[in-house]
Amino acid sequence: MARQLAFDLPARSAQGRADFYVSPANADALALIDRPDLWPLGKLLLIGPEGSGKSHLAAVFAAGRQARMVEAADLARGPLPDPAPALVVENADRLPATAQEPLFHLHERTLREGGLLLLTAARPVADWGLTLADLKSRMQGTAAVALSPPDDALLAAVIVKLFADRQVTVAPTLVRYLVERTERSFAAARDLVERLDARALALGRPITRALAAEVLDSAAGP
Repeated sequence: MARQLAFDLPARSAQGRADFYVSPANADALALIDRPDLWPLGKLLLIGPEGSGKSHLAAVFAAGRQARMVEAADLARGPLPDPAPALVVENADRLPATAQEPLFHLHERTLREGGLLLLTAARPVADWGLTLADLKSRMQGTAAVALSPPDDALLAAVIVKLFADRQVTVAPTLVRYLVERTERSFAAARDLVERLDARALALGRPITRALAAEVLDSAAGP
């Protein structure tokens, strides 16, 4: 059933294990998140495009392992995080040059104390532009697992979740309609859901197939 009233409610991303849809595109990554005893040297790099579920998987791992989570960019602005049984460093490929040495020391301390280290990134280590030789060698020696582009089932689940994060419920037939006409990427799905929600709010209309057709046609241009 489509939303009946047009309230501009904030999007709230669901990050629990039950909210993560498993498909062939992410099954390998999830299996490794569940089995850190299989991580070589106690560390793992999770690679995937924006919106692919990296942060969701990292949150699932953190919740189950009492892990401390930190943004890579924040390492340049303060002292190292307090020790924890496990550590998650998000967006490691966005690491500023001034944070390379802090990340190196954090890597060494975490593993020396028997902790687990999970890093997320959109790109492989070779594309990070690392200049600190010791950190570069540690990152290159980190086992990596990639999240693949979404198949139809995963793309449908992502679209449903994106709407749910905005407190919007849409009909399964509409989801199938969108999947058939959306680029196979998480970024495209996120953009489409944002545009549909904004258009529905502006017009005071529910999100229907007719409204979706209007939004898709406007994006296609003349």
